[in-house]
Amino acid sequence: MYFNQDSKQPDALSDILALRPAGADVAPRTVSNLPARIKGALIGRLAGCMLGVPVENYSILRMQAIAAETGTSFPPVTYWRGTDRSDYMHYGINPISDYLEDSICCAAGDDDVTYVILNLLLLEKYGKGYTVDDVGQLWQDILPVACTAEDEALRQLRAGTKAEYAANFNGYVEWIGAAIRADAFGYACAGDPVAAAKLCYNDAYLSHRKNGIYGEMFCAAAIAAAFTAETPLDAVREGMKQIPAESELYAALEWAFSVEKQVTCYARARMLIDEKFGHLHPVHTINNMVAIVFALMLGGNDYEKCISECIAIGLDNDCTGATVGSIAGACLGIDAIPPHWYDRFNDKVMTYIKGHGELSIADVAARFVALND
Repeated sequence: MYFNQDSKQPDALSDILALRPAGADVAPRTVSNLPARIKGALIGRLAGCMLGVPVENYSILRMQAIAAETGTSFPPVTYWRGTDRSDYMHYGINPISDYLEDSICCAAGDDDVTYVILNLLLLEKYGKGYTVDDVGQLWQDILPVACTAEDEALRQLRAGTKAEYAANFNGYVEWIGAAIRADAFGYACAGDPVAAAKLCYNDAYLSHRKNGIYGEMFCAAAIAAAFTAETPLDAVREGMKQIPAESELYAALEWAFSVEKQVTCYARARMLIDEKFGHLHPVHTINNMVAIVFALMLGGNDYEKCISECIAIGLDNDCTGATVGSIAGACLGIDAIPPHWYDRFNDKVMTYIKGHGELSIADVAARFVALND
């Protein structure tokens, strides 16, 4: 059973908010051209995810080998042109070929895609005052499968455990699963990182604790801040303000900024991460959040370079690629994303949510815009 006795890394929202650094309570900012920025964030996430799926958790050497064998540049500036697992069916809905350069015909399914839609449905059904119980009920109603922390929480819910206790028996409470569910809350609070961090909390609490919760709050806040930030990296700095200043995640992010001058390429970035966080699982929250920061350092205001460098760094790189794409897309807008990253999506996104297997990307973006009213 999970017990948290760390007063510097609490699980209760009121305690988390009390331990944020000075300057955390920033006022909301008005977003200019919100529809274009929402579209940029959503398309940016879908493309970053699609680029990462064929090489999820691959080593740099394995990615370089596939790139050489398939004629894909590395770091990749197009979708992958081949794979070393051609018979793989991703989440039972898309063959791996659907993620490859010559075969893309939609934004193919993934958990990083599915949770964006799931949390859109959550906010539309229950509103911004939704509860942990609401999240648990929606998962039981329409989420058929899950991984790691989410799978454990879903099993507990189906066994009759109350939603507020579903993470108490969970061995993955600080893994990246909550962080990949953040985007909908950032989109729904565009320009307001404080509100976005608070809004995602109940979603995170169902399956995560400590730095797992902070990962989702950090990502939601960074995405919300990106809609008005001058650079994607500035949005990250704003997102940091919404988590406890003495938490392990905050310390890791501070460290990431302290070594910025050493982050000269993807290989150097990965070496620094492995030297500092080699003891962590490849899908832990902390090392992957640092990978996001390093990718944005390398990419600057170039959307393509942001996702390209992120995928090349590795770790859980469909997840980090999606989040980097979301932050960069929200900050830079749809016009800054080269059309070859999305022109063959045909306005179609796939999920494995019951009753919501295929959706219009334009409609999803419009629904997120509406949540800001």
